[in-house]
Amino acid sequence: MLAGLLALGACGGVDSPVVATRTAPPEAPAAPPGEPATLGTGSVKVALILPLSGPGAAVGASLRNAADLALQESQSPDLKLLVKDDRGTPDGAREAAAAALAEGAELVIGPLFAATVQSAATTARPAGKPVIAFSTDASVAARGVYLLSFLPQPEVDRIIDETTQGGRRSFVALIPETTYGNAVEAQFREAVARRGGRVVAIERYPAGNPAAAIGRLAPLMTGPAPQADALFLPDTPDGLSAAGAALTRAGFNPARVRPVGTAVWNDPRVFALPAFQGGWFAAADPAGFTGFSQRYRARFGADPVRVATLAYDAVSLAAALNRQYGSQRFADTTLTNPSGFAGIDGTFRFRPEGTSDRTLAVFEIRGGGTTVVSPAPRALGPSGM
Repeated sequence: MLAGLLALGACGGVDSPVVATRTAPPEAPAAPPGEPATLGTGSVKVALILPLSGPGAAVGASLRNAADLALQESQSPDLKLLVKDDRGTPDGAREAAAAALAEGAELVIGPLFAATVQSAATTARPAGKPVIAFSTDASVAARGVYLLSFLPQPEVDRIIDETTQGGRRSFVALIPETTYGNAVEAQFREAVARRGGRVVAIERYPAGNPAAAIGRLAPLMTGPAPQADALFLPDTPDGLSAAGAALTRAGFNPARVRPVGTAVWNDPRVFALPAFQGGWFAAADPAGFTGFSQRYRARFGADPVRVATLAYDAVSLAAALNRQYGSQRFADTTLTNPSGFAGIDGTFRFRPEGTSDRTLAVFEIRGGGTTVVSPAPRALGPSGM
């Protein structure tokens, strides 16, 4: 599987409710007491810091299992994972990172939440040890603190690129007044400008209450000659249910003005909404997760959480880099290879500032389901798409 990319063993942290919409299977149970504090018997030590108790414990257990599976499926990984429970708290993450470094960890994988990532990084980075974390909050990324997660920014870039390539260049946007909304609005403005498009208008609305904002935008996106030909609406399935009803009442026609969004649309509740038929969204190709889920289920007797692939990919990456790069295995220049790495959910790469790009597919909502209108590319281009 080496073809310009470093292939791995087989490739929203959970900072907000947005990521819960990605997790269709039931969560794996928390790891029972007495689970081993290490996984693997190799000579290279890597910390695995996860919430194995407290907030996020069920997700942490699934991530731990995925890391274990990656070790089993990697070729001669020569890794020993030092498994540390951060209890879902900043203090716990700081203590876990300090303990792992004292035991000789060369790399930190995890934590899961933005606040715990920050705490672990304040210990690891002064010691010269990189962090590969799972938070979806790009503000905690930094040089040496890399986010291997489903970040919304690449999703925005991908859907705007595909929409403009399809000939739609005039956008209106309805964006919830949430942290997620703030992140995607900035990326939306940048992406539209980069593609030579036009932002006709943007309206923000209180989460769950979009009717007034839709009323203000309605003259621009309804009627026989709307001023916009695409509507950007990045919200959760619950938020989209309210927005869809209000759009329908306002006379919105998705065949005339295409609705577009991010991977939080990837939910059967959204696929059933009349206002979003023909809409497009960007998300990871599901094929890799399907195969991973089957192997996970066979080993652990439960379904993985959607983000479990992140731990699998991080451990597989550590094993692959160790095999290929020796003493430079976890150097920043190695981790930020612009060609990227082939993972469960497609190709991904770390940017020098700590955020990540990944290849994404574009899906169209049709008749209660989805179809791929633009497959995920095999390689990442200069802009990350």
